[in-house]
Formats: sequence, C-alpha cells, structure tokens
Amino acid sequence: MTTQDRPVAVLAGTPVDTEMGAEVLRRRGLTPLNCPVSRHPLEQAAFQVKSAEKKRDVLTGILRGAMERGCGSAFIYCNSLSGSADFPALSRELGLRIVTPMDAYGKIARQYRRLAVIAYNGQALAGIDTAMVRANPGIILLPAGTPTVTLDIEQGLEPNEIIRRSHIDALARWFEACGCEALVLGCTHFPYVADALRAYTDLPLLDPAEEMLRLLLAP
Repeated sequence: MTTQDRPVAVLAGTPVDTEMGAEVLRRRGLTPLNCPVSRHPLEQAAFQVKSAEKKRDVLTGILRGAMERGCGSAFIYCNSLSGSADFPALSRELGLRIVTPMDAYGKIARQYRRLAVIAYNGQALAGIDTAMVRANPGIILLPAGTPTVTLDIEQGLEPNEIIRRSHIDALARWFEACGCEALVLGCTHFPYVADALRAYTDLPLLDPAEEMLRLLLAP
C-alpha cells in the first residue's frame, strides 16, 4: 500500500497546529489521523525540556497507537517538537516513515547565504539552526523567538491584529535592513499570518511544508 492508501499520523504540539497539519494533507488527498502531543503551547514547551527518555516514551506510545490504527507514516507538523526529539531513531525503531520540518531545512539552507528565521521559542530555533548549518556551514542566520504570535493564533485572533500585537512587521523590516534574502516561517502555526505579513515585507516567506509533502509522498 502507498502513502495515498493509508492514513497518516499528524503529530504537532497542540490540537490547533495538529489540525493545520491535517488540512495540509487533506489538500493533497491524504487521510490524516490527528495526534496532538499537548493541549496548549505552554504545555508543549514544558514537554520539550523533559528528559530524552520521557519524550521518547510518550512519542513511541503515540506512534505505536497510530500504527495500530492503520497509519503507515507520520507527519510531524511542529518545528519545536521535531527539533527536541530524535525522530530518525524512532523511525528506525518502529519501521515507520517519519517526516519532520527539519528534513526540509537542509534543502532550504543550501539555496541561501543569509536567512531570517522566526520560531516559537529558543528550542525550535536551536533545532532549525543545527539543521541549516549542517547543510550549509557558511550560512548566516538571524533568528528571533516570537511566542506571542503562536499564542495569539491559538486564541483565533485575526492575522493583522496578531502582527500588530507582536510587531513582526517591524521585525521583518529589520531583517530586510540586515540584508536577509528570505524569511523562514519556523513555526507551523505561522502560515496563518503569512498572507497578511506579505503586505509588510518584500522578503520571500519560506514554509517547509511543501518539501515535507514531497518527502512524504516519495516512493
């Protein structure tokens, strides 16, 4: 059976971004199985700093449960989660294809010399930085943690209001002034505000989801 024929487990930090990932798959004709790891962003942030063993146990339980329900692959639609756990090791252990945003960042990094990155917190930024520098040791990254954006998205605020409250329009202009070639949306919540943010910046906005889909659907 191919990926198109079986449900895909969608793991993310909260029910909100899990559903966002599920919608990405539905638009490609795939059947998602929503598997949120936490109930809200602050609980997810606390999960990220648990011991590697505790995180492994929780994630193994979620993934085994998804496999028992027919899933043949997993789509980790959360940057901070994917950077805080060893998903390649879990993939090998379970015999399950697992695609994460980190898989896409290497390809992105090889195409640029100077990138801006916004993410939920330092945990997410550290994972993205590691993936990009490994792929392109000469890259210059200008990172910024913007947790209030994610929290406001979780609350369902309107995109322009979120931009105003968190001042990411000013942040984008600063990135431009620093010579960045593009802005990486390093949190899977952030496509929610992408269309509105484009009105404030000429920087291309890079979303790893498309490359993740390509990897998920590869033979």
